[in-house]
Amino acid sequence: MQAGFKKKLVLFASGSGTNVEAIANYFQDHPDVSISAVLTNKRDAKVIDRCNRLNISVLYFNKWAFYRSDTVLEILRKLNPDLIVLAGFMWKVPKSIVQAFEGRILNIHPALLPKYGGKGMYGMHVHTAVKDSGDKQTGITIHYVNEAYDKGAIIRQAQVAVSPQDSAEDIAKKVHQLEYQHYPEVIRELLN
Repeated sequence: MQAGFKKKLVLFASGSGTNVEAIANYFQDHPDVSISAVLTNKRDAKVIDRCNRLNISVLYFNKWAFYRSDTVLEILRKLNPDLIVLAGFMWKVPKSIVQAFEGRILNIHPALLPKYGGKGMYGMHVHTAVKDSGDKQTGITIHYVNEAYDKGAIIRQAQVAVSPQDSAEDIAKKVHQLEYQHYPEVIRELLN
């Protein structure tokens, strides 16, 4: 990273914001990286409380602003992030944003893609599917975002063992630990 140039992240989140907090904590001792804002599509998302506690700007937008207008795209252009990080964001990113920030949008999926990917496969839906299938391994996939659900080029995968005794909730806890460890590391590598 060039001295004097601060790298900017914009994060998108729909839920509790645990990945947002893990990323913020990871970069708190890196003065060359800042989180410009967190954008959320849920007015009551817990990530808003986390952002208030972490002193991170948070912006709410609705479906109209995301899919039917250029409002979110224009906000992103003004923020001019080096990377856009989907951290538990549940909507498909519109083509206009994917094209404007091609190769700069990341997502994390709670499974080893291509298994358990696609529309409707997120969170506990994925962990339940892993449990029901009897898989002995699961993990995370960090990938670039393109115009199809979970089809962008894979950057990193990390695995964890699944035992027959694990509940879907146990699997989720194991996967979250992988997310908190690997997602900030990959972001840092890509910023470098």
